[in-house]
Amino acid sequence: MEITPDTTVEEVVLRYPDSVDIFFKYGIPAIACGAPIWGTIGENAEKYGVEDLDALLKELNDLARKKGGKIDIKITPGF
Repeated sequence: MEITPDTTVEEVVLRYPDSVDIFFKYGIPAIACGAPIWGTIGENAEKYGVEDLDALLKELNDLARKKGGKIDIKITPGF
């Protein structure tokens, strides 16, 4: 999975729970009330004033590659 500015925060957090730490590092509260926040990475980066979107995406993609692109949990539609 290639993570881009158009990828949703929810999708990344559900696939790679460790990504929450990366989002927090860049000032994006990826979890609210125990659930992932809505919107794309690009939208949330703008909303929370992320200065280096490329660095955020690089770290997220590095994590995805490290995990081998495997989904860490089963995503259930309608959950």
